[in-house]
Amino acid sequence: MTSPVVIAIDGPSGSGKSSVSKAVAARLGLAYLDTGAMYRAATVWSMETADLADAAAVTAAVNVMPLVMGLDPQAPGVELDGRDVAEVIRTTEVTTNVSKVASNLDVRAELKRLQRAIIDQESGPAAVHSAGRGIVAEGRDITTVVAPDADVRVLLTASEEARLRRRSLEVHGAADASAVEATKDQILRRDQDDAKVTQFLVAADGVVTVDSSDLDFEQTVDAVLAVVAQAQAAASTV
Repeated sequence: MTSPVVIAIDGPSGSGKSSVSKAVAARLGLAYLDTGAMYRAATVWSMETADLADAAAVTAAVNVMPLVMGLDPQAPGVELDGRDVAEVIRTTEVTTNVSKVASNLDVRAELKRLQRAIIDQESGPAAVHSAGRGIVAEGRDITTVVAPDADVRVLLTASEEARLRRRSLEVHGAADASAVEATKDQILRRDQDDAKVTQFLVAADGVVTVDSSDLDFEQTVDAVLAVVAQAQAAASTV
């Protein structure tokens, strides 16, 4: 790639956004931003420093949150006040509470500001990881709100059955009926909660849908890379 590229990948829980986005970023030599991890980090910080039931207190806490996002797709990392919270943000307690923070519109505004700043940074001479080549940013409303002008916008989706199976394997190490049932409420409830404040279930105009229901991981990565190649080819003819 001869010019910076911003790739935005959206989609519901269990669609493979994170793993596919990291692989695409690594293949193309780009930075990687997990915006969902930012909301999870904000949840950890709010649980430690504020009352989750007090929206104003949560907003105030997030506005001064000492967050550092790692942008290397091979080892992204998340730091809060100098400590590694990459594992903490994936705990059940955080997953249960993240929608309380993510549905706070003032919190969303602040995190969107931070996300846009990182995207702009990695697309220019001040890039920390990509040497200005660009970034793959993934999350709930990346394609519609945070980066609606991204060079490539993808909605990565999959059937409910496929999403629950994948997340069950990730969380429980199994995808039998009991494991899927244990995961179901957590995943579907979060999608329902987040859908109240952001659009990530249906592709907006100009967003390309990649359905990974019947694709394995490598096939899904290749499908997204094909969308990127097509977008760049089209841009080069303009």
